Amino acid sequence: MNPHARARLVAVVDDDSGVRASLSSLLRALGYDTLTYASAAEFLQALPAHAPACLISDMRMPGMDGEQLQAALQSAGHDFPVILLTAFPTEAMRARVLARGALAFLAKPVEADLIAECVDRALARR
Repeated sequence: MNPHARARLVAVVDDDSGVRASLSSLLRALGYDTLTYASAAEFLQALPAHAPACLISDMRMPGMDGEQLQAALQSAGHDFPVILLTAFPTEAMRARVLARGALAFLAKPVEADLIAECVDRALARR
């Protein structure tokens, strides 16, 4: 993948195929390239060949959850921005992931404008 394409690549990790499809569609409409993954393990297997400029991940997934994925990425030295989504937000969860460096912690359902703002902010930092 050429460096310019990677600069616009957003990875979406969510075990819900409808969420993956809708986020991917929204991001493509906003001009981003996307890759989608049904699990954190599937995403980790694709690295580093398909390292994104930004990652959007669900928090609650079977196997490795979003918080564990964030920790694994940091342990492996990956520094791309992470946006975490959940339908079951708690302040304790928010505090943990933001303290660990997540760019955003958003409650589902998420407004398209908020996703766009967060991804724009993430890629502006790259």
